[in-house]
Amino acid sequence: MSEAILTTTPRQRALGWLQPHRVVLIAIAAALVLAAVFTMRWDWLPKYFDLAVQGVWRTIWLLIVTTLLGFVLAVPLGLVQVTGPWWLAAPARAFCTVIRGTPLLLQLWLLYYGLGSLFPQFPWIRESFLWPYLRQAWPYGVLALTLSYAGYEGEVMRGAFAGVPRGQLEAARAFGMRRWTILRRIWLPQAFYRALPTLTGETVLQLKATPLVATITMVDIYAVSSRVRQETFITYEPLLLLALVYLTITGILVFLFRKLEARIPARLG
Repeated sequence: MSEAILTTTPRQRALGWLQPHRVVLIAIAAALVLAAVFTMRWDWLPKYFDLAVQGVWRTIWLLIVTTLLGFVLAVPLGLVQVTGPWWLAAPARAFCTVIRGTPLLLQLWLLYYGLGSLFPQFPWIRESFLWPYLRQAWPYGVLALTLSYAGYEGEVMRGAFAGVPRGQLEAARAFGMRRWTILRRIWLPQAFYRALPTLTGETVLQLKATPLVATITMVDIYAVSSRVRQETFITYEPLLLLALVYLTITGILVFLFRKLEARIPARLG
């Protein structure tokens, strides 16, 4: 089939949205939105709007920070499992096994209610510059989500590193490249591209895991929704708004990852 047949014009793509089944789905979605707007109670929204904005920002901030830190940890965790030595590979494999084998809620509570309750017993910690941070909940939430993401992505990166053809690495060595250059220019970019579809899904799952921080008093968008329900006894409207927020963030994440996935092959040459 020729390239001219496969290429569609903007007008053809626009007409594709006018197909009967898509028109029906759009009409149903519009009807549901209108019904939610005019038949449900939204008079509570102005009072909690500022708090909701803060909750959305904290959710996004928590997702970005823990994902970036978790991926930075996942790269060496995956790499040492492929290259060794055994005294590094074994702890990395054990870490990934423990993280993947235990619930995230349990890890979060062990850090906050376990480790966090030990720090006040040491005077030198209470008198240090870290105490104003260690007495808050967010460091434990960030640490728990970061370790969880690193544990799962460490296994993903292990498979991605192992999947890069050995012939390319041997050819790079034959050209006289150093190990760090091979990792930076060949091994890591190709492993990242192989792992990118899985990373997309894991990042979305990381977003869905952020509501757990509400159990340690962090105020994210889920905590705001719970507060609205407790104070106003309105159940469905806060939950619908919460679902819309997560759907929106998820859509943005998937869109960005797809754009990145489309650009990487050109970068790899």
